Amino acid sequence: MAQAKITPPTPKRSTPSRRRRGLGIWAALFSTVFLLVLTAGLGLGLYGVHLDKVVRSKFEGKRWALPARVYARPLELYVGRPMTQDALVGELQRLKYRETADLGRAGSFNTDGDRVLIRTRPFRYWDGAESERLISVQIADGVITDMRSGGNGRDLALVRLDPALIASIYPTHNEDRVLLRRQQLPPLLVKTLLAVEDRSFYQHLGVDPRAILRAAFENLMAGRTVQGASTLTQQLVKNFYLTQERTLERKAKEAYMAVLLDHRYSKDEILTAYANEVYLGQDGSRAIHGFGLASRFYFDRDLDELSTPQVALLVAILKGPGEYNPRRHPDKATERRNLVIDLMAHHQVISAAEAEQAKSAPLGIKDGGAKPAGDYPSFIQLVRRQLQRDYREEDLRSEGLRIFTTLDPLIQTQTETAVQTRLPKLDAQRGYKRGTLETAAVVTSVSQGEVLALVGGRDTDYAGFNRALDAVRSVGSAIKPVVYLTALSQPERFSLLTPIADRPISLRIGGQLWQPKNYDRRTHGTVPLYRALAKSYNLATINLGLQVGVDHVADMLGRLGVVRPVKRVPAMLLGSVSLPPIELAQVYQTIAAGGFRAPLRAIREVLDAAGKPLNRYPLAVEPVVSSDAAYLTQWAMRKVVEQGTATWLNQKLPEDLQVAGKTGTTNDMRDSWFAGFSSDRVVVVWVGRDDNKPMGLTGSSGALRVWGDIMASIDNQSLRDAAPDSIELASACGSSEIPFSRGHAGVSNCGSQGGPDKAAPAEQEPKLAQGQTSEPSDPAPPRRERDEPRNVSPFMSDFYGN
Repeated sequence: MAQAKITPPTPKRSTPSRRRRGLGIWAALFSTVFLLVLTAGLGLGLYGVHLDKVVRSKFEGKRWALPARVYARPLELYVGRPMTQDALVGELQRLKYRETADLGRAGSFNTDGDRVLIRTRPFRYWDGAESERLISVQIADGVITDMRSGGNGRDLALVRLDPALIASIYPTHNEDRVLLRRQQLPPLLVKTLLAVEDRSFYQHLGVDPRAILRAAFENLMAGRTVQGASTLTQQLVKNFYLTQERTLERKAKEAYMAVLLDHRYSKDEILTAYANEVYLGQDGSRAIHGFGLASRFYFDRDLDELSTPQVALLVAILKGPGEYNPRRHPDKATERRNLVIDLMAHHQVISAAEAEQAKSAPLGIKDGGAKPAGDYPSFIQLVRRQLQRDYREEDLRSEGLRIFTTLDPLIQTQTETAVQTRLPKLDAQRGYKRGTLETAAVVTSVSQGEVLALVGGRDTDYAGFNRALDAVRSVGSAIKPVVYLTALSQPERFSLLTPIADRPISLRIGGQLWQPKNYDRRTHGTVPLYRALAKSYNLATINLGLQVGVDHVADMLGRLGVVRPVKRVPAMLLGSVSLPPIELAQVYQTIAAGGFRAPLRAIREVLDAAGKPLNRYPLAVEPVVSSDAAYLTQWAMRKVVEQGTATWLNQKLPEDLQVAGKTGTTNDMRDSWFAGFSSDRVVVVWVGRDDNKPMGLTGSSGALRVWGDIMASIDNQSLRDAAPDSIELASACGSSEIPFSRGHAGVSNCGSQGGPDKAAPAEQEPKLAQGQTSEPSDPAPPRRERDEPRNVSPFMSDFYGN
């Protein structure tokens, strides 16, 4: 039987329309994905363009708001300069020079008998750069006798040591940096940094995938975050551009910007920026950024002077500047440092033997490093006031200015020492609690009007009320030289021997009778003009002042440099004028300079961050008084020291140091002043109480003692006898040494009590009640003059003259 043939069913074929529908779905899906990818890529690209602009704008623009750096004057060395070896060594130590037998590194020195060998530091001054060099300085009998190059033995005419950094004016957010170039980063620091933080820095493209995988594995195995994977480039991006938040979005943005940064800039540029930006600690409100500043902050040394364990500690601090703060947590800092040292040895940055030696070294932290703002706070206040007149505050806080001042650190130190030594003695002398008396002192140069030192109070480290600038106090008899200068400016009427009546006077002022007296309650008849000043006779001074005219005396004050309003009343002749010490220093500087007013200045030059001069503060000298009158006044003021109220100086100062000056004591002994000068230094000192209570000290028993201590310690030159050509010496009243201006008034009377050596005997010490002293106080008028405002110094508004 034949079997039926079975034919398999024919499979259904899809219709063309169904096939087309399937392809359409896949095409639509592909198109959607493609568009999404394209859109995402385009968005990511556009976002990358934006981030690239952000990266470039800061990296190529002003990366940091740099503080303004304030420098003292550079020490100038030359043959013939008075200087002891101890003084030179002290100056080098203040500049952080290291005393060592190896002079191969800049900033080092050693002594060899009467020679000091110095390897100077390179420095860019306002008038050009000076390179590092080795010099030999020989000193004998307190004078530099020879100076030559240590390399070729060539004689050197002048060498300047790099000036001390005395302050910084920080940006508003209180960040600080010492910027370094790539070649200034020590190789040891770079190798250690890469070994610990980013071993593939020179190979990766901003992020390190292998480090990411390695960190992810370690963290997974530990169950917590134990290892990070951020490259130095990522860390720089985080510090430079981003916040510290820990989110996935921020990490992704950080990685993207790191790739862009790595693409745009060289590895060395990125490494340099990182080294200057990285955060390494906190100093109060000031953030410590960069290895350059951190080296000074922790070790008081430049970065290239650090040892192996010190470099390791800086790198160790990176992990957590708070947690590994070597001052607060020395044990944890030591543990972390030693781990870094082990890594250095493991990666062959140093040998195993060096590592063991480094781990046994102490941390070596120095206190006070990189804190220049506290060294001379009173002087810095003066500098800031001068700067605020000429610069906007935002420029001072962001432009990286370099400000060269007139401060002489040696004279400043000696002035501070004199104040700190003498004030406790004066407290004890009066039976006061230590700290009762306050003081202020100003030291300037005669010829250039430069403020060399300034003390605003007995606590010289305190940055509060600055008495040298803002204590507006009655100056007492310290005003008297102005009265006599005014008279001697009229040679046809007055000479040093013009007889002046020291007799009672009675004036009605504002309905009240004013009857001033001499301190010894006596009159002295008719005395020569110069003796009236030397002995500080009140009555003679008033009679002279009334003859020349109160208005003329007030005008003379203005010509000498006083800019605040002065009440033109007779009491002004005895010192009712109120001035701060720095303004009185301007008055005396003009007299000391022979009648040439050089407006006092605290700044020499200002440079921008690139070293270009921004502003010049040249010496501006103006003749305001005849040289004859100034010389004759100086001569009379010498007699104050030789015969008058300042004779104590004769036993304090060297015999060959001739000086001139004037004491000042106000009513009830509330203020004690001495202002005076040598040939090249003007010094003004005030002593008193902040509460303005009587203190029982006169000008000669208070301020004069501080003044003498200062002048005995600082370098200065004796007053010279050379007189202007128009001055001649003549014999008169038993003396052949009296100077006269040609065309002077005749000498009709040498004084009722004889010639210069016999007139008016020196005051006798009166019998005193408990708490009194023998020096006179200058009577004030019955009605007390209104005090000048104490929070503003008009003198500062005209600090350089008009």
